Amino acid sequence: MYPPELVAPMKSDLVNSGFTELMTASDVDNALTNNTDLTLVVVNSVCGCAAGSMRPGVKLSLNHAKTPQRLYTVFAGVDKDAVEQARKYFLPYPPSSPSIALFKDGKLVHFIERHHIEGRTAEMIGEHLAMAYDQFA
Repeated sequence: MYPPELVAPMKSDLVNSGFTELMTASDVDNALTNNTDLTLVVVNSVCGCAAGSMRPGVKLSLNHAKTPQRLYTVFAGVDKDAVEQARKYFLPYPPSSPSIALFKDGKLVHFIERHHIEGRTAEMIGEHLAMAYDQFA
């Protein structure tokens, strides 16, 4: 587990962009159960690809004409119960940090794993998400 003071700036990066932190398993269940809105869930992390491209790319995607109505984040290595619970909703995908999940009508419709984030620019990730928003919004 990472110390809270280490991850605070990384958490606030998404929270300040309109994301709600899910910190417990029940937070995750409440957010994703019986939810018909287009919903984005970001598994945040301390890795360099999260800072270098994932978080900036996610924020860029929110400038698109169509965006999710609900924005949530869990933090790998910090919010252990919330991350474990969120990953149950991401099945059949294996655990991946960072990662990005898009839900519609309570179902996982698009998932971006770490290996689709590593080596990509923020712009590429933002465009990838914008295309997913267009497809599912």
